[in-house]
Amino acid sequence: MNSTDKPFRAYLVDQSKQGSLVDLHVDDLPAGEVLIRASHSSLNYKDALAATGHPGVARTLPHIPGVDVAGTVESSSDDRFQPGDAVFVTGYELGAPRWGGWSQKVRVPADWVIPIPRRVTPSEVMALGTAGFTAAQCVSAIQLHDIGPDDGEVLVTGASGGVGSTAVALLAKLGYQVAAVTGKEDHHQQLRDWGASRVLPRETIDTTSDKPLLKSLWAAAVDTVGGNVLAGVIKQLKQRGCVAACGNVAGVDLPLTVFPFILRGVKLDGIDSAQCPRNARMIIWEKLFGSWKLEGIADHTTTVPLTGIDEYVQKILKGQISGRVVVDLNA
Repeated sequence: MNSTDKPFRAYLVDQSKQGSLVDLHVDDLPAGEVLIRASHSSLNYKDALAATGHPGVARTLPHIPGVDVAGTVESSSDDRFQPGDAVFVTGYELGAPRWGGWSQKVRVPADWVIPIPRRVTPSEVMALGTAGFTAAQCVSAIQLHDIGPDDGEVLVTGASGGVGSTAVALLAKLGYQVAAVTGKEDHHQQLRDWGASRVLPRETIDTTSDKPLLKSLWAAAVDTVGGNVLAGVIKQLKQRGCVAACGNVAGVDLPLTVFPFILRGVKLDGIDSAQCPRNARMIIWEKLFGSWKLEGIADHTTTVPLTGIDEYVQKILKGQISGRVVVDLNA
């Protein structure tokens, strides 16, 4: 029996929207040029939705969650990748709607695959994953609008989550003063350890005012929450400020007037990590592996076995997770 015939373990969500570990074979996987022997994945909010059968993410059942995966190439029909190469995938359609990374083998299109530098381990890549990539996109958006550390404080909402905490760390590394917003009092010190200059309660953002503009407070912002929170942030941005928006846990409606945009020149940058073009994606990852590399990220990462993922799915859905969760697919 060759390696492609041997069964492997995956977390499969069945027609009843219940997830469990099952044995699969390579022939069960979607088509693709690169077969990855996966060692690590991660847990994101989107993965938790998929793991509970949410139709907006797991469009068809059965389904394997996991928008991130890392491991080594087992086989490839694309000359860019050879067996044994260390690689990873984040975004595109992995895990939503295509079968994802909570599986010991993953087959994907070659254009989705990115090499892992020799000085980086698969678990370190997954400690960043989609959340770290999204955070880096947000920081890049702020820089593209020529907002630097001397222009004022940068606000980060949902700062204790995966995207928010990584954004705090990246901004601090680049010299920005960061105001981190969280509703979790027990995470204040952790956010300071990540580099936050100040940690603020959720009530800092005025989400109820009918006024079209509020007092200018922030040079820029990273918003991971959406809804009324995003609207409040936009109203509080300084002249020519920018907010990079990447989340919707607080809702999808945006109750605003045009005044922040036409009177203050505020910019709203939407961050789409899943369909980011490959060239732009590679530039971001080169920064994360190079000049933007976050030392000590493992200190703020929880590693869980695939066999214990159900507990952490419930935790992230209840807002009980801080930082990043890496999934060990062989444990």
